[in-house]
Amino acid sequence: MKADINQLTTESRNPASNHLDEMSVLAIAQLMNQEDAKVSQSIAPQLPQIAAAIDLIVKGFKAGGRLIYMGAGTSGRLGVLDAAECVPTFGTDPSMVQGLIAGGAQAMTVAVEGAEDDFKLGGQDLKALKLTANDAVVGLAASGRTPYVIGALDYAHEIGAATISLACNASALISQHAQVAIEVTPGPEVLSGSTRLKAGTAEKMVLNMLSTISMVKIGKVYHNLMVDVKPTNEKLVIRAKHMIELATGVSADEASELFTAANQNVKTAIVMNLANVSVTEAEQRLQRAHGVVRDAL
Repeated sequence: MKADINQLTTESRNPASNHLDEMSVLAIAQLMNQEDAKVSQSIAPQLPQIAAAIDLIVKGFKAGGRLIYMGAGTSGRLGVLDAAECVPTFGTDPSMVQGLIAGGAQAMTVAVEGAEDDFKLGGQDLKALKLTANDAVVGLAASGRTPYVIGALDYAHEIGAATISLACNASALISQHAQVAIEVTPGPEVLSGSTRLKAGTAEKMVLNMLSTISMVKIGKVYHNLMVDVKPTNEKLVIRAKHMIELATGVSADEASELFTAANQNVKTAIVMNLANVSVTEAEQRLQRAHGVVRDAL
């Protein structure tokens, strides 16, 4: 931890933006756009590591485990965001995917000084969640050296949980504390050291993969449709009915009738139509198939 932070790629100056304060608004926007284009390219070499991480997460889910994101600052906030989105998108219980941020909920909007520098705090937060060996912990740190995250990964390892790290620097310290280490290096920021920019975008893109692909592999998706969506508002009700149309080929009116008959459950409606069975039979098939539509059919 005594390593000079100024040697990190995420902290180095970007020569393309040396005169940022003198550039026009359009020129800055063009430069940021050009730099952002490099982010997805930086992720490509890490796809095998990302796939390995997803395998661990899926294994945990199938054993009744959870996915826990851990981070500080921007990294922590991104983890909380991805976890929160899983509930409406995939119909998960809020406990299934969780995001923990150093300093607690208040740190989502106001920095909690010193929280990220506490090794013990990460482990304490996981202990409070009653972490088990079936859980998977993803430690997020753009710098790759956050003590809060390292402490969390070490505690998770002691418990026997799967440990995954995500950093935006090569040879990151947190990589030494995880079973699977993901190191995405999008390069120096346009605004030096502001890792909410390219590093934050890189982290968000990787989190999109971790959660989405994991959900695909446990049956939360049929074809490319998010059939476990919770129709909790008008927009989501419309989306749910449209997915029934797309999956079955029925008309909008028929999809609406199926939606109602299936107790507003998209999966049940699809199985009812494609297998030509009653709502009760469709529900029983899905239960036996552990919610996987293809298996229920």
